[in-house]
Amino acid sequence: MSGIHRSSSAALKNGLPPQELLDDLCSCDVLKPYVAHIDDIFKDFTSYKVRVPVTGAIILDETYERCVLVKGWKGSSWSFPRGKKSKDEEDHACAIREVLEETGFDVSNFLNKDDHIELIFGQQRVRLYIIAGVKDDTSFAPLTKKEISEIAWHRLDELQPANDDVISRGITGLKLYMVAPFLASLKSWISAHQPPIAPKPDMPLKGICVWKAKNTSIGNSIPNTMIMESQSIKPEPLRTLHLARASETLDLILHPSYKQWKLLLLLEAW
Repeated sequence: MSGIHRSSSAALKNGLPPQELLDDLCSCDVLKPYVAHIDDIFKDFTSYKVRVPVTGAIILDETYERCVLVKGWKGSSWSFPRGKKSKDEEDHACAIREVLEETGFDVSNFLNKDDHIELIFGQQRVRLYIIAGVKDDTSFAPLTKKEISEIAWHRLDELQPANDDVISRGITGLKLYMVAPFLASLKSWISAHQPPIAPKPDMPLKGICVWKAKNTSIGNSIPNTMIMESQSIKPEPLRTLHLARASETLDLILHPSYKQWKLLLLLEAW
């Protein structure tokens, strides 16, 4: 394949699609015209991806002292549940959809379009709606597979950066890459709004895990956690997974509305 020389290890390290997947896709007759241009297509999509607006939610408990964070399937960083907007999708609709997918919780009845924090990272706009007053015994579990490895309530005072660098780890060691930049604005919002319930003196000092995937060694669990629910995910054979995704790509290409960049939407999952 012209211009593409990626080993499996390089693919994992660089976040690029594995060579096996590219080989499966480009062996299909309908995709062969794109083989010579795969590098340019991938670069175009990568550039497009970092400009797509992102929306999500900051879920607060009834005391406004804790928020829900999710940990990705890969790596050990935590973030507020959020995701990229689909074409012509409204901000609040995207937030509702993404939070439901990543936590299993429908925030539509809690969402106020005016209560949000918006920041710009490079060329990407990120808007998080403040979902306040959620009961701490609410059940959470992602609807997607192999995207979220853990969901937990975290105390806001434990999320403060360990120093002035907003992308540093917090005082508890948690990575705050996509959390810390929102904390100052969130604190201002909380100071202007009365929580439904007064702070609880017996509230746990550490984060409380409410959902954790089984059979994953990714990251470390939160000290003193309470696991409420879990699920077991059977690993799929690598070759079978590649062929299945190649088939999905064919379905996209045969659709009348297919555009070149849609091929890369599939590769993004890697």
